[in-house]
Amino acid sequence: MKNEIAIPEAIITNKIYLIRQQKVMLDRDLADLYKVETKQLKRQVRRNIERFPKDFMIQLNNEEFTNWRSQFGTSNISDKMGLRYAPFAFTEQGIAMLSSVLSSQTAIKVNIQIIRVFTKLRQMFTDNLSIKLEIEEIKKNLSNQNKNIELVFSYLDELLEKKENEIPRTKIGYKKD
Repeated sequence: MKNEIAIPEAIITNKIYLIRQQKVMLDRDLADLYKVETKQLKRQVRRNIERFPKDFMIQLNNEEFTNWRSQFGTSNISDKMGLRYAPFAFTEQGIAMLSSVLSSQTAIKVNIQIIRVFTKLRQMFTDNLSIKLEIEEIKKNLSNQNKNIELVFSYLDELLEKKENEIPRTKIGYKKD
């Protein structure tokens, strides 16, 4: 594609957080990727708030915000990193919706990259899940085999015990001189 913006996947992946059991990206990180100010991104979201239901966007609560801030340092007026107010966290669907709110070419191209990374992450999760299910199936089979082997050894022990405690029987038939 001509004039494509190439942001390494690792940069996007490092900006995806797990908050409330959802993979999300924060407003300040998205603003940085879209090359806009965080306040401009938030302003556009607030103007179009009906496009962002709770499963598309959440605002961090005080506890989440405090925990998040402690990981990244405190905000001061000059750093303009958006740390003075609780950030918005956008799910994959919310990020997709941002492209309709921020209509710059940069935002659209970056959005496409972000959605591709989310898709790749989901595929990796699905692949990992199927591998885990296969491993569990193998464990189950091994467990059943172990039980069967134990049963075979138990039968062998019983046979050996019977052989050791064998009662001598009188032989019948022709005697050899």
